[in-house]
Amino acid sequence: MNDHFSPAGAVPVPVLRLGDVLLVTLQGDLYDGTAEQLQQDIVEAIAGSRVTGVIIDISGVEIVDSFLGRVLAEIAANARLLAAQTVVAGMRPAVALTLVELGLTLPGLRTALSTEAALELLGLDGASGPRGPRREPR
Repeated sequence: MNDHFSPAGAVPVPVLRLGDVLLVTLQGDLYDGTAEQLQQDIVEAIAGSRVTGVIIDISGVEIVDSFLGRVLAEIAANARLLAAQTVVAGMRPAVALTLVELGLTLPGLRTALSTEAALELLGLDGASGPRGPRREPR
């Protein structure tokens, strides 16, 4: 029996567009069908809107296994082929330890402690979009 089989009534993961970035917030378990739909939704959103970044917030995920690690790596690979960067935000310390123990390096993924830090990594400021030169306060 596959632990990642989609149960009846599994809720799809919303993909939100914030300017040039897609924001995906994972909560709880991600099942096979939901993961496949999420990957398709992200690829279509990147291609259709020409976003330059994808932020995947995993702060609501308690446990990361090899399945979720593979899904994250595949999302990053798909995004990279469409000229978008992927940042995983909100990783808990226990999740980081588990990924290392599983030997998952997650190629193509950058990490940030928060969604705000992920926006900065992508060269964006959450409130105003692309960052220009900073002005000193008067």
